[in-house]
Amino acid sequence: MDEEKRIREDIEQFYSSVKGVKSPQIVELATRYCRDAEFYLKKRDYVTAFGCINYAHGLIDAVKKLEEK
Repeated sequence: MDEEKRIREDIEQFYSSVKGVKSPQIVELATRYCRDAEFYLKKRDYVTAFGCINYAHGLIDAVKKLEEK
């Protein structure tokens, strides 16, 4: 799979996984990282885009774990 396609799929997955997360501050922060990923993807800076979207996923995953408790 090429880099651009992989990042686009990760961005789509982010928007699905963020639904239902109850912490608006973390959702906003993670969404900003996702938007950064989209920005860098347009510039074809795949390394930075990949880093941004992974950070966004990490924030949402951590909040989901905390919300499970």
